[in-house]
Amino acid sequence: MSLTSDSLPQRDRPAGGRPIRSVTGTAFVVAEFRAEENYAPHPLYRDPIVHLFLDEASRQVAARVAAGFPPMREMVKIRTKYFDDMLERQLFGGCRQVVVLGAGLDTRAVRKSAPGVTYFEIDDKATLSLKEGCLEARGIRSKARFIAGNYVTDGLIGLLSRHGFDPDLPTYIIWEGNTMYLPLETDKAIIAELRDNLRDFRFSFDYLAKAVITKTTGEIGLTRMAEGFAEMGAPWVTGFDSIRDLAAELRLRVIDNFSSGDLYRRYRVRGSSERPIFGPYYSVCTLGSR
Repeated sequence: MSLTSDSLPQRDRPAGGRPIRSVTGTAFVVAEFRAEENYAPHPLYRDPIVHLFLDEASRQVAARVAAGFPPMREMVKIRTKYFDDMLERQLFGGCRQVVVLGAGLDTRAVRKSAPGVTYFEIDDKATLSLKEGCLEARGIRSKARFIAGNYVTDGLIGLLSRHGFDPDLPTYIIWEGNTMYLPLETDKAIIAELRDNLRDFRFSFDYLAKAVITKTTGEIGLTRMAEGFAEMGAPWVTGFDSIRDLAAELRLRVIDNFSSGDLYRRYRVRGSSERPIFGPYYSVCTLGSR
C-alpha cells in the first residue's frame, strides 16, 4: 500500500482547512500513531496538539499500515517517549536551541516550549505551511522558526544560519525517522557537518540494524515492511550494527543507545515482557560533542 499523499483524498482536509494532498502520507500516519497514546489508560506522554492535523482519511491510512505490521504503531510511541524525555533532559541542562530535521507534523515546539529556547524546524514547504495553517486556525502560535528546504541538498548549516541559528549556543537536534532512507555516506556527512560547525550539541536519532536492510532478520513482518516501503518508492537503504563504531569514526561520544525492546520494557511496565517491538533491529541513540 502506498503512503504517498495520493493515499489521502484531495477533498479531505484536516482542522484548519488546508488541503493535504501535497504533504507526504507518512507524516500523517506517524501523527496518527502518536495521537493514539493520548487515549491509553496509562499514556507515555500527552500530545494535545497532534489531533489538529488529522481527519478520517489519515485515520484510514494509518489503520491499513498498522494492519500490515502492527508493531509499527508501538515503535512510533516508544520513540516519541524517548525523544520527549531526552529533550526535557537537554532543556533542563541548559539547551538554548532545538533543531528538528525532517520535522513533519512534530509538535514539540508547542508542547515543550521553554523560556529562552528557540526551535528550528526543517521540512518541505507544503508540510510546514499545512502545520502553520492548522495551528493558526486554532489560535495557537508556534514559536518555532519554520525553515522550508532540503537539509541534505540545500546545506544544513546554511539553512539554519539564515534563520538566526547560533552555532555557539548549546543545541539539541532531533533526527526522527530519517537515517534509514538516506545513503550511509549522506548520514555520515550530516553528522559531520553538525560536528564541524556546532560548539556544543546533543543529537538523537533512530536507526535500523543492517539485517533489516538486507532482509536477513528471519522476521517475516520486518521483511514485508521493508518490501512495502521499497514498493512505494521509499526504500530503507541504511542500517547500523554498531553505533559506538560510528561515533568513534565521527569523533563523537555515545550518550545513550537503546533498542526498542529495551525501551518497551522500561516504559511499558504493565505490558508483556515477550513483545519485542522490533527486538534488537530498531533502536534510538543520542550522540554528543566530546
